[in-house]
Amino acid sequence: MRFPRTLAILTVAAVTAACSSAPGPNTAGSSSATPSSATSTPTSTPTSTGAAPSPAPATPSMLTPVLAQAVAEPIPVPATDGKTHLVYELTLTNTLSQDVTLTSLEVRAGDTLLLTLPADRLTAVTRLLGSSAPTGVLGPAQTAHVWLDVTLPAGTPAPERLIHALGLSVRRPQPPLVPAALVEEVAPVTVQKRAPISIAPPLSGPNWLDGDGCCGISGHRGALNPINGSTWVAERFAIDYLQLMPDGKLFTGAPSDLSGYPYYGTDVHAVADGPVVAVVDGMAEETPFAAPKGLTLDQYPGNHVVQDLGGGNYALYAHLQTGSITVKPGDRLTTGQSLAHLGNTGNTDAPHLHFHVMSTPDPLRSDGLPFVFSSFDLQGRVPNSQDPLTAGRPVPMPPASAATPQRDVMPLQDDLMTYATR
Repeated sequence: MRFPRTLAILTVAAVTAACSSAPGPNTAGSSSATPSSATSTPTSTPTSTGAAPSPAPATPSMLTPVLAQAVAEPIPVPATDGKTHLVYELTLTNTLSQDVTLTSLEVRAGDTLLLTLPADRLTAVTRLLGSSAPTGVLGPAQTAHVWLDVTLPAGTPAPERLIHALGLSVRRPQPPLVPAALVEEVAPVTVQKRAPISIAPPLSGPNWLDGDGCCGISGHRGALNPINGSTWVAERFAIDYLQLMPDGKLFTGAPSDLSGYPYYGTDVHAVADGPVVAVVDGMAEETPFAAPKGLTLDQYPGNHVVQDLGGGNYALYAHLQTGSITVKPGDRLTTGQSLAHLGNTGNTDAPHLHFHVMSTPDPLRSDGLPFVFSSFDLQGRVPNSQDPLTAGRPVPMPPASAATPQRDVMPLQDDLMTYATR
């Protein structure tokens, strides 16, 4: 769902370079253009003292007209579709003085092919800096991001390392260095061995819809925030929670009336044991569907709580109801404890709980981390729900018989869920 405004300050329409948490050496690469005698492996000449020559590099040096780097190292996370997801982004920069067309992308782990994106699918997940439109062409000196979701069958061990084969073409080749078509091997990235944190859901009851969740280019995942000179993807796995009524509607009456949203003011619960590290309260409730204006960077989450979950994981509970927060920094929360009420403060279009897990206590200057819920019921999926819900119309609700218990998996966008009553 796109209508609840995300917490991000900027989307793909205004972004900068790769996140500072990205591995430094990942710009390395090689090209599989047609070999030529003009390209050779460097060698060393022995000195007059008889010293042995230095060993040649393991990979021959070849021109890679498009530079590529992973924004962050992916962390494997199992999801409700029965697959394990490796979710990350690539930054591409065209170093040529002419357009480069992206023709394909393959993601490999050693000799195993994990993902193939032909030109049309690659275009669909690529955005130039300063543009929200899909693109398959990088102009001279242009930079773009590619949003990737590499999936593995259930039970398949995650690879240790990924490499990317990027297919390119140019209109004005410069052989032998730049042929008309070539394939670069670029952006090697390590897959983290850490497991996603397992937590309890932050809400209770039925019919909770995962809006803008993983793993497409949603308003959350597409938000690359340029802060303090680096790009941060804090909302990579964020969820906007909306609760549907039994008849499949979101609200009754006028959409601008907060009282017409039955779930407005519901309890928000701590997802794990751990201390509170930050609290913001006192921001006024926004009018639904009236875009907030004049927000400072710190005001985008609205009233919010940040909790330290341990192991380098921090939870953000955002857009909370004014005056409802019952905790303060230093308080140690227990799993399931009520900490505030769901509200409509900050950068929001309609009442919802924005929840994500991140690498630092800063809601936006963080790397978004995956998480799984220890237990919940998946009622089904409600795709293409934005238009009817925002118009006050119902969406088809999955039958009760379709519900399936889930354990230690991550919800996906459009999942409809029941969480245990507390």
